[in-house]
Amino acid sequence: MKKLLALLLALAMTLSMAGAVFAEGQEPITLTVFRGDPGDQPAEDNKIYKLIEEKFGVKFEFEFLAGNLDETLGLKIFGQDYPDLFDGGNSADLIIDGGALINLLDYISPEKTPRLWAHIEPQKARLIEKDENGNDVLYIIPNYGLPEGPQIALSVGGPAFFLQKQVLEWAGYPTIKTLNEYFDVIERFLEANPTDENGNPYIGFDILCEDWRHFCLINPVQHLMGRPNDGEVLIDVNDPGFHTETFIDKPYAKGYYKKLNEEFHKGLISRDTFTMNYDQYIAQLSSGTVLGMFDQAWDFGTATSALNDAKMYKNTYVALGPVYDPEYVDGKVIEEHYLNGSLPNVRRGFGISVNCTCPERIIAMWEEMMSEEWQLIFNWGIEGEDYYIENGRLLMTEEQYAHTQDNTWKLHNKADAFFQSSPKRQGWIMEGPLAGNCWEPGNQNEIVFGLMNDYDKEFLSHYGFSKWADFVNPPIELAPYGEAWQINYNPVDNEHTDFLKIQDKRLPELIMCDPAEFDALWDAFVEEITPSATAFGDYMQQAVLDEVAKVLGN
Repeated sequence: MKKLLALLLALAMTLSMAGAVFAEGQEPITLTVFRGDPGDQPAEDNKIYKLIEEKFGVKFEFEFLAGNLDETLGLKIFGQDYPDLFDGGNSADLIIDGGALINLLDYISPEKTPRLWAHIEPQKARLIEKDENGNDVLYIIPNYGLPEGPQIALSVGGPAFFLQKQVLEWAGYPTIKTLNEYFDVIERFLEANPTDENGNPYIGFDILCEDWRHFCLINPVQHLMGRPNDGEVLIDVNDPGFHTETFIDKPYAKGYYKKLNEEFHKGLISRDTFTMNYDQYIAQLSSGTVLGMFDQAWDFGTATSALNDAKMYKNTYVALGPVYDPEYVDGKVIEEHYLNGSLPNVRRGFGISVNCTCPERIIAMWEEMMSEEWQLIFNWGIEGEDYYIENGRLLMTEEQYAHTQDNTWKLHNKADAFFQSSPKRQGWIMEGPLAGNCWEPGNQNEIVFGLMNDYDKEFLSHYGFSKWADFVNPPIELAPYGEAWQINYNPVDNEHTDFLKIQDKRLPELIMCDPAEFDALWDAFVEEITPSATAFGDYMQQAVLDEVAKVLGN
């Protein structure tokens, strides 16, 4: 039986899409799928899922996150209630350390799965880990961050201080470089425009604090210090020893939260922001009433789509990279670096659970889906229906591109719930007749600029910019450790949990407290968090050095 299955899989990988993995004798299957993010169920008539069912004999039963991620994963681990495809979101370490996932290296190799292997091989030093017995393991192929060709930086997809375009338009298109400049323009806009055209009051600045998305509350300090995202530590990449420290308990962090305290008492920040859930946050952003926030662009993509659907272009956001004014950091002038070099999204995406009875079939399906044909289907759609090719260029009409920004249309015509967490090709198409095009329509020059709405075209022209990433500095060279948030915190899980819980409780209190009490409460916060911060910081210092040695082969 094993020999027969191996023969069928080998045959499947050499066939065209018409043959695919749904080989003769295989029964149709339904894969259970958990996504570690909220989401919407695809429509029953979704054409891409119908195509997958036809070609691979596979249907999907999706479960999306509802509630607290860690609690949800904890219940699944306790009951060993594992779906076939398991995406643990930003808490994937829990399901890996809980033994929920199989080792993909038992199924992936240059010989058996050449496409998947070629995909991970350039970053295998970062992706392949050692288990407790010293064996090579890979539990998740990253869902993003393994691009082909030179890095594409047309927009900011990660962390930034975001600001509605209409605020900058109203202010005469100023250049915003510092924290004070950022809040000053919001203050002035609100004073002149307290409500929108429908009488709805504007909110100056939102802070999302729910669950693992508390990075919106915690992470800004490192970026104000001029560094890309390293999670909860600040690392000096110019130090041979990569000096690593927690930043939230340092004097330079105090200035940010004191600034938020001032803005709260000026009315820019509502008390509700500290208790609202993610859905409420997205609803606020989608309404067009939130002027600014710190977040990561991918985190509020549904709100951006909703604003574009409603043609509320002036209410969409520009990603800015403000740093501390010199007064916050003893007169030091900080250089901004929000964009990092290309980074694999380690331990993020689908793993295959130990409860899955057909891992070989999933791997074979992924292998075929890494082909040019399937990557174009997932990214661009159906040729002649969703896009067209002219003179070797992948193109869309204005109507076709508008569809890709429509959330309702996507539920019928895109397979995002599956594809977003699956292995995928990104960056440039490097070979064949379509070489020089981009895998993703959002990176294709003719799409980005040719089909941009008139408001955005005019907006960019006022700055003399050609792309949204021009509002921040170009990407810097990726540090040898990658980004420190990817490091496994499990050995100091208790200390790290305490570290985060204290922040989640005390930082909102600091922002809302009587300004006269701020200094004393800050000192109490630092005293309370120091034990867990010290333990976590010491661990991260050594972990960063270990990661550097691993990647550099020392």
